[in-house]
Amino acid sequence: MSIAERDKKVIWHPFTHLKQAKEPIHIVKGEGVYLIDDKGNKYIDAFSSWWVNLHGHANKYIADKIHEQALQLEQVAFSNFTHTQAVTLAERLLKHLPPNQAKVFFSDNGSTSVEVAIKMALQYHRNKGDKKTKIIALENGYHGDTFGGMSVAARNVFTEAFNPLLFEVIHIPAPTKGREDQTLTQLEIALERDDICAFLFEPLVQGAGGMVMYEPAMLDIMIALCKKMKCITIADEVMTGFGRTGKFFATNYVTQKPDIFCMSKGITGGFMPLGATSCTQHIYEAFISDDKSNTFYHGHSYTANPLACAAANASLDLLEKEECHNHVQMISAYFAQMKTRFEKHAKVIDCRHIGTILALELKTDEATSYLNPITERLTEFYLKRNIIVRPLGNVLYFIPPYCITNIELMLLESTTADLLESL
Repeated sequence: MSIAERDKKVIWHPFTHLKQAKEPIHIVKGEGVYLIDDKGNKYIDAFSSWWVNLHGHANKYIADKIHEQALQLEQVAFSNFTHTQAVTLAERLLKHLPPNQAKVFFSDNGSTSVEVAIKMALQYHRNKGDKKTKIIALENGYHGDTFGGMSVAARNVFTEAFNPLLFEVIHIPAPTKGREDQTLTQLEIALERDDICAFLFEPLVQGAGGMVMYEPAMLDIMIALCKKMKCITIADEVMTGFGRTGKFFATNYVTQKPDIFCMSKGITGGFMPLGATSCTQHIYEAFISDDKSNTFYHGHSYTANPLACAAANASLDLLEKEECHNHVQMISAYFAQMKTRFEKHAKVIDCRHIGTILALELKTDEATSYLNPITERLTEFYLKRNIIVRPLGNVLYFIPPYCITNIELMLLESTTADLLESL
């Protein structure tokens, strides 16, 4: 019995339409930008295995650092103990974060990094004696699959089964081109309420919502408005962090800096699960009290796992090298050229690009939606050409590992040209 057959007997895969699910491809090896199956086929991982892989699969440097750490310390409860990898990682993250960031709270994935941020903001006000419980978020957002993350996200197919159980959030339009005034007006109206706790957003790129992009100038204005009204700002940099937008964080494009940052995905280079939430000193200080009920009672068994922190520190070693920066700039420049080539195509509604992210919104008979049936056709088209993509409905996008070469980018471009001619 093959691994795929054994898989079908015992495993429930995520985000998978079970009735129509095809037999999964048995991947046996990773090598740079490639994933290799049990038949020896090599596939370009054009979406970085759900946006997590930065430096390529089976990167020897990161693997060696995890191995070294595993022989020294694999796990320790992080409540009243600490270890070098976690302290070093927090110090290094704070050097890349804005100067207003003071403390780092570790968790284990993107959803929980957002959950931590939401609970931090809510309990901050509770500890201060304020009855501020309403959160403002952008329409079309996605912030993970925990209940807090679902509550602040768009009400769509991801949350439909749970909508009656989610807490109320004030959603305002994302400030995309042509909607800027509407966004600012609704934000200003919301901020006039006396129960506003925080404003949470994906900076510049709404990932799972279709790689929807907006301008830094608008984000600057929105954060400034929130600061004026003493509203906590939370940047969900889970997808956009660690170079994806061409800068270390997407919020590096703006002058105003958020109060809380959520980080995950690329933080370990794609090797280990890890989440991190940073905050300002004044938020942290609201939890210092003689009253034990003001304690932040949140944690995970694998908080700041030494192996995950070792992977993150190794990934940062590579990310901070000029060579990696040059690769990011090369990908960004190539995608800018691809945008110019495809944005006027008759089959393209819109072509969007920032940093190492390129998205094409394709014309179909159905409206733009995650459930658009063209998804399967796009996936198969690229898979037959040994390229792995995971479209968001009719939004085709590329977000490759930074080690991708010019030749491999040319293959993505030529395959995309063939696709558009076939539609």
